[in-house]
Amino acid sequence: MSGIIFFKTKMLEELRTFYIDDIGCTLWLEQADCLIFKHGNMLFGFCTRDSADREGMITFFFDTREQVDRFYDKFREIAFSQPSYNEKYEIYQFFAHDPEGRAIEFQCFENPVDRCLDAGRLLTTRRSIRKFQEAMIPEDILAQLFETCRFAPTSRNTQSYYFKTIRDRAILNQLAATRGSSSAPISNAPMAVAICSDPGLTKRVEQDGCIAAYHFLLAAWYFGLGTCWIAAMDRDDVKEWLNIPNDHYVATITPLGYPEQFPVAVPSRNERDYFIRE
Repeated sequence: MSGIIFFKTKMLEELRTFYIDDIGCTLWLEQADCLIFKHGNMLFGFCTRDSADREGMITFFFDTREQVDRFYDKFREIAFSQPSYNEKYEIYQFFAHDPEGRAIEFQCFENPVDRCLDAGRLLTTRRSIRKFQEAMIPEDILAQLFETCRFAPTSRNTQSYYFKTIRDRAILNQLAATRGSSSAPISNAPMAVAICSDPGLTKRVEQDGCIAAYHFLLAAWYFGLGTCWIAAMDRDDVKEWLNIPNDHYVATITPLGYPEQFPVAVPSRNERDYFIRE
């Protein structure tokens, strides 16, 4: 958290209903005559006063046009106009107003930007990606990704894992053909990464490798990159192609790239109590 933007209001309860029920914000804090809402990693609040702030704008941004369109369908009656593409800022947007007449904007960026995910959205929105854009990943983004991944935990802090980058198209295609349709996504990406661990450094080679792999998948999603866990790649032929020692463990080989599109639909999940055993 780095800060909160506050507005004066004369309609606190109406705003509570609008921002929670209609926008989908969560109530982060209720304190005296103030409400603070959370949307993604944005915090904004309203406090009851004798006058209301209506200057400025509250902007909600999303990953896809479909998400913006969904809100337009919901707020069509209070929208200023239909969603449109803004060439100057490379965003898809529409404007509306809240119950107090305060301007609000719904948009998605159509140029590459840092995704700015909070921990909750990172954990709940990550998806397996099997189709990718052809664009190569900038080296500075890869550097940030691997810098984040070096903090993956290991048994006794042995730091036994490592990441093998794969860019050779012939090898990518070879890996993609290894397990038929299961490994095919590797050939759809501009590169792949093998996440491995060294048994000479740890007695928990599988655990360390798998923890590092999942850390990598989450970190990649944070930087706007798609991955897909390809299982059963701890094979002698794969290790030979990648020059990985035979006794090392390959937790997964994942394709890595910018998703062709970000999934919008949430996959079906059992209710929370299903996963809790007494």
